[in-house]
Amino acid sequence: MFGTLSRKLQPVSKQTQLLCGFRNSQLWRRMKQSRVCTAPAATFHLHDDCLVLTYGGTSMHFNYVWLRDHCRSASSYNARTNQRNLDTGGIDLTIRPDNTRVEDGHLVLTWPGGHVSKYSLSWLAENSYERKKQSTVQPRILWNLDIYTNANIPAAKWDTFMSSDDELKTFLQSYLQYGVAFVDDVPATVEATEAVTQRVSLIRETTYGRMWCFTSDFSRGDTAYSQEALDRHTDTSYFQEPCGIQVFHCLKHEGTGGRTLLVDGFYAAEKVRQQSPKNFEVLARTPIRHEYVEATDNHRNHMRGVGPVVNVYPWNSEVYMIRYNNYDRSVINTIPHDAVQRWYAAHRELTTELRRPENELWVKLTPGKVIFIDNWRVMHGRESFTGVRQLCGCYLTRDDVLSAARCFGLQA
Repeated sequence: MFGTLSRKLQPVSKQTQLLCGFRNSQLWRRMKQSRVCTAPAATFHLHDDCLVLTYGGTSMHFNYVWLRDHCRSASSYNARTNQRNLDTGGIDLTIRPDNTRVEDGHLVLTWPGGHVSKYSLSWLAENSYERKKQSTVQPRILWNLDIYTNANIPAAKWDTFMSSDDELKTFLQSYLQYGVAFVDDVPATVEATEAVTQRVSLIRETTYGRMWCFTSDFSRGDTAYSQEALDRHTDTSYFQEPCGIQVFHCLKHEGTGGRTLLVDGFYAAEKVRQQSPKNFEVLARTPIRHEYVEATDNHRNHMRGVGPVVNVYPWNSEVYMIRYNNYDRSVINTIPHDAVQRWYAAHRELTTELRRPENELWVKLTPGKVIFIDNWRVMHGRESFTGVRQLCGCYLTRDDVLSAARCFGLQA
């Protein structure tokens, strides 16, 4: 192709002028072949429907409306507030640049009317679909019992945690990687538990309140308010957006049993993906309802959430949430009858992985030990217990936890 263009466009200086200083929009529309301009750092091809940029060994496709929409000039983008000034609804959907060139590590486009857009080549590469498709949104360490135990992850300490940003950053890094993190030596009070959670994020108030404290008194219409064992599950699966972080602090236990069960749902989901890709797809594509119906003397609620058991980002198939709660799963009536058996088979395979003893981490919560659980990833349960057991805790907003991590420069 390069040879053909060189023969047609002589001398080289005229070729460069025609390709890099292209200003005749009518001629643009008549040319059906892709056009080429080279620079030491990049090569681009101008096609009728997109600009193809080759940079760092990767070819990336950029739609022309997208390029105009993502202009970072002062009139198009407010760098102070990081917000768009440009009215996307006013962009001509057939827009094409009149002039295209690469200089000083930037792609420079001149649009009809004279507006100039300048994009860093590294910024374009970072924000291309091709790069995002191959990259991980949030790096994680998937674990079973052996992996987590051998990692020997230290818990944060209350005094240091409350005063040191370095300790908070280390805590958040551990939480992001494993989906669970601990703070030890916290005073066994609701007030101290509230303080340590607010060090991490904002508390999310729900129908259970802001901070909750409960025993096995059946004061709410939920099995958690009993002494019974609870199988592994994620909380608030009946919310359209399940709560992001679950916090527990055992303030008192005068009795036996009551250990907390933790299982990495993402580890189990990836096992299913490796062993049975079709079953994984069924779990990721089938919408399932969950419901919470409560009718007690003091509380009346009817919550309903809909979503697949496994949630993945569509561009890279990375798992970002699991909605698994056999207690709160509602009637399956959102899929045709011939798909129901396939869903049960896929659900059974995931359940089998979740219930393997080698995937279970059992932790005894004691006064002073506060646990933070990624409710979109790590399932929790408990063994039955005797005696008086008092827990307090809350839910945290996921967005604010991730925001805090990003402000520390962590990938989240």
